[in-house]
Amino acid sequence: MGSFKKPIAKVQEEERVAEEDQPAKVIQWEDYEQELARLCSLTSALEEAKSKKSVLEEKLHSWIQIESESLSRSNELDQMREKLEHRKLLMGKMSMRSKVVKEKVRKQEEKLSGEIRSLLVGGSSLSVANKHMEDSSRSLAGEKGYGYLKNLQKSLRLRQQFMVSQVTLLYPVKVVVRKASEQEVESFRSSIKSGVPDGSKPLDQGTLTISGLHLTVVSFTKMSFFTDKKEVQRSSTALGYVAHAVSLIASYLQVPLRYPLRLGGSRSYIRDHSPSVEHSASSASLDTVISTSSKPVEFPLFIEGQDSTRAAYAVFLLNKDLEQLLNFIGVKSLGPRHILANLKELTRTILSRKYIDM
Repeated sequence: MGSFKKPIAKVQEEERVAEEDQPAKVIQWEDYEQELARLCSLTSALEEAKSKKSVLEEKLHSWIQIESESLSRSNELDQMREKLEHRKLLMGKMSMRSKVVKEKVRKQEEKLSGEIRSLLVGGSSLSVANKHMEDSSRSLAGEKGYGYLKNLQKSLRLRQQFMVSQVTLLYPVKVVVRKASEQEVESFRSSIKSGVPDGSKPLDQGTLTISGLHLTVVSFTKMSFFTDKKEVQRSSTALGYVAHAVSLIASYLQVPLRYPLRLGGSRSYIRDHSPSVEHSASSASLDTVISTSSKPVEFPLFIEGQDSTRAAYAVFLLNKDLEQLLNFIGVKSLGPRHILANLKELTRTILSRKYIDM
C-alpha cells in the first residue's frame, strides 16, 4: 500500500516545484479578461481533475487494500494447502499402518478363535475326565474298590503261598553237607546271599538236593565213557523234578514260561520257539551256534542217547525259566548254572512275609 502512495506525492511535489521555477508572466490589459477566463476554466478543470484524482486515489486505495487482503489470503491458502498435503501424507501412512494392524488383528482373532475352540473342546474333555475320575473314585471307595482289590490280591498271594508250599513238600530242596565242615556250610550261606559261589564246585552240586537227589550239571557238559551212569540217571530224574516244580509254580503265578516244558519225569523236554542248536559248539560252553527256525525245537533234559550239547542247552533254558519267575517276583537270579539254588530262592521268597505285602 505504501509503494502506491509514494509516486502520487512525488508527482504533486514535482508540479509544485515546476510552478515555482517558472518565471512570472506579464499579461497585457486587453488580454486580461481572456487570460482570466482561461485561468478560470483551467482552475475549474484543475478542481475537477483534483476531484477525479481524489476519487481515483480512494478507489486505488481500496483496490490496493483488496489486493493486499487477497494476497494475504492467497498466502494463507497456500500454507493451508501445504498443511493439507502434509495431513494427506500422514493420513496415507496412517491408513497403511491401519491396514497392517487390521490384518494382524484379523490373524490374532483367527488364532484366538482356534484356541478358544480348543479350550472349549479341552474343557468338555476335562469335564468328562473329571466325571470319569469321580466315578472311578466312588468305585474305588466302594465295597468293591481298592481295598477290596488289595484284600483279593492278599488272598491270592496267600493261596499261591499255600500251593507253593505243597510243591516244596512234594519236591523239597535241602542243603546236604557231604564230607564238609562247618566252614563249607557257612560258605554256602554267604554264596546264597551274594549269588556267587565261593568254592570251585558249582553251587547246586554236592550241597543241594531235590527230593534227596543231587543234580550234577557237569556230566551234561563233559560226558565220557567213564561217567557214572547212575549219577547221570539221578541228575535226569532231578531235572524232571525241577521241571515239574517250575511248571507248577509258573501256573500258580499265572506266568507263561518263555521256554515251555513237556513233562515226562526223567525224560522231560523243553521247547525253544525261535532257535535250533547246531552240533558244532564246544561241550564246555552253553553259547552255541544258533540258526533261525520257524518251528519250535525240543531239547532233552536228560543225556542218555542224546547229544550232550543239546542236553546242556536244555538245562540252560530251564534255568532261564527259573530266572523269568525270579524276575517276576522282583528277585535276581543267582547265576546261569545254579538251578537248585535258584529254585530254592524262588520258593523261599514266595513263602516269605514280604511276598504277601508286595
